[in-house]
Amino acid sequence: MQLAFYAAFVPGLEDIVSQVVRERLPDVKIIKLLEGAIIFETECSYDKLNFFCFNNIFALIDLMEHRGSNRPLEDHALKIINQARALSKSAGAVISENSKKVISFRLAFSMENKPSPVDEKIKRETENFVKKTSGLKLDRSRPDTEFWFLYRREGFSLFMKRLTRSFEKTLQDGELSPPLAWLLCRLASLGSGGVALDPFSGYGAIPEAAIKHFPVKKFIALEMENRCVKISRGKKALQTDRCEIHRGDFFSFSFTAPAGEAPGVSPGVGLDENPGGAVFDAIVTDPPWGHYRADPGRENQIPQDEFYEKILNAFFALLKPGGRAVILAGKELEEAALNTAFLKAEKIYPVLVSGKKASVFVFRKGLSS
Repeated sequence: MQLAFYAAFVPGLEDIVSQVVRERLPDVKIIKLLEGAIIFETECSYDKLNFFCFNNIFALIDLMEHRGSNRPLEDHALKIINQARALSKSAGAVISENSKKVISFRLAFSMENKPSPVDEKIKRETENFVKKTSGLKLDRSRPDTEFWFLYRREGFSLFMKRLTRSFEKTLQDGELSPPLAWLLCRLASLGSGGVALDPFSGYGAIPEAAIKHFPVKKFIALEMENRCVKISRGKKALQTDRCEIHRGDFFSFSFTAPAGEAPGVSPGVGLDENPGGAVFDAIVTDPPWGHYRADPGRENQIPQDEFYEKILNAFFALLKPGGRAVILAGKELEEAALNTAFLKAEKIYPVLVSGKKASVFVFRKGLSS
């Protein structure tokens, strides 16, 4: 039986997400590829989807096109109430089939990803319909699952059941989301036997994604802040010989090749003294935004444009020929790249991260370098 899903991801990465979906699901039919979301059909059940690039996944129950309606969410709710018997067998099963752990629900109404009020009478009638059909209890405060009415600016709304739990509450302030970290690693083409680096690893989101989901031989994480290093080292996935977490400033840290490989940078010697040492197959990072301070206790700062030029030169020194650098950064990096002839930008993806404009830059070191 074909099942329909709506999945949300970081806006701007539509090409890579659609590629991942097609790779993972040979039978997939992509219904709509949208900014930050994809609607697809497959015979694969949710528990076997095994995707790590999505912020949220919903089981799609019904889709309704709108033409000039000034209350699309209420119109869709009324459609569900009045045409309940016309719902397909698979749509009805989405509402009625729930895990034994799920005993309560609530409704969510969203206009273009913002909570939206609706007529209270229509809301109660819709709640009663879901309650009767699903056998679940209504709990507007702390439910086990949610049924959503979501309107998108493309002119249609969706009625669906949320399948994933929110991970935002488990993240540290400023920590990169796991799906975005996974996508950055994917863009870096982390392969079997490779050695990768995150020189500004923060709370360890990128190395965690790499170690959990990609066959890297070794991942080196570097961070200046003691608290971030402590939290990273406390993550179970990173408590492995495949990962090294160091505290230090990137521009003065000494890198050495893993055992069994020719050393690229001698022990005890920093980047400035070894500009030609190539150690890494990939560098994946979300560097600081704004002015950079090598020592948080110092007043001297490196302006953003100079900082970006400096890290691009350093990345060139550390990457093996053909290696990739994937960087999540602001527009200043694009300007800095114009002044750096060593690394070539293969692709730039404009994205939205927590409502802020940014870009994912994919650089590659030439094989002849």
